[in-house]
Amino acid sequence: MLNFKVENKVALVTGCSSGIGMAIAIELAQSGADIIGVAVDLPETGSDVAKAVEAAGKKFYPYVADFSNRDSLYAFLDKVKAEHPRIDILINNAGHIMRKPAAEHPDEYWDLIIDINLNAQFIITREIGKRMVEQNYGKIVFTCSLLSFQGGINVPGYAASKGAVSSLLKAFANEWAPFNITVNGVAPGYIATNNTTALRADADRSSAILSRIPAGRWGETSDLTGAYVFLSSPASDYINGSIITVDGGWMGR
Repeated sequence: MLNFKVENKVALVTGCSSGIGMAIAIELAQSGADIIGVAVDLPETGSDVAKAVEAAGKKFYPYVADFSNRDSLYAFLDKVKAEHPRIDILINNAGHIMRKPAAEHPDEYWDLIIDINLNAQFIITREIGKRMVEQNYGKIVFTCSLLSFQGGINVPGYAASKGAVSSLLKAFANEWAPFNITVNGVAPGYIATNNTTALRADADRSSAILSRIPAGRWGETSDLTGAYVFLSSPASDYINGSIITVDGGWMGR
C-alpha cells in the first residue's frame, strides 16, 4: 500500500475551492502531500479546503488567480514558482462550463471556456513541467470529461476544450516520459457538483442520463479521488498518456 501514498510530496491543485478540486486536495493531503491550492475565489485563510487539509496534518498554501486572464495567470505562476521551488504533483482540475445551443453559442462563451479549460492548462503545465524536467520527477493529472470522447449537448466550447485536453496530455506525456514524469487524465462521469446542478434539476434530462448509467446514480466527488491519488503515486509509474473514466459504467454502455 505504500506505493499508493504521496508522503512528503507537494501537490498543486487548481480549482480547489469546491467540488471535485476540493475533494482531490483533501484526499491527497490525507495520503501525505502538502497542498498548494489555487482558485478564483479562494480565501486567504479559513477556507473549507484549508481546514480539511490542515486537519489531515498537512500544510495548505492558498493562491488566487483568474485563469481567463493571462496577466493574472502569469502573476500566479511567477509567485508560486518563487515560493515553492519544488512541486511534485500537478492536478489540472480548474474548469468552467457554459450552456447554449451551438447555433446560439456566442464568441464570448467560446473564448472564456477555451481560455480557462485549455489555454491556461497548457501554460500551467508547461511552466510547472519545466521544473519537473529539471528535477527528473513529476506527476501531472488533468481533469478530462466524458466529453473528451463525446460531443455533448449545448456545450460546444466545453466539448472542444475537453477533447483538446485529452490530446494535450498525451503530447506532454510523449515528451516528458524520459524525465520520469507521468501525464495522465481522469474523466469524471456525471458527478453531483455545481457544474451539473442544472442537469440534475431538469427531471427529463436527469432521467435520461441516469437511464444510461449502469450504476443507476449520479456520482459523488468521493467516487473520483482514488483515481487521482493513484495517478499521483508511485503505483502508476508505468502509466502515461492514459485517461481513466470514472463514470458508473457510462462509457461501457
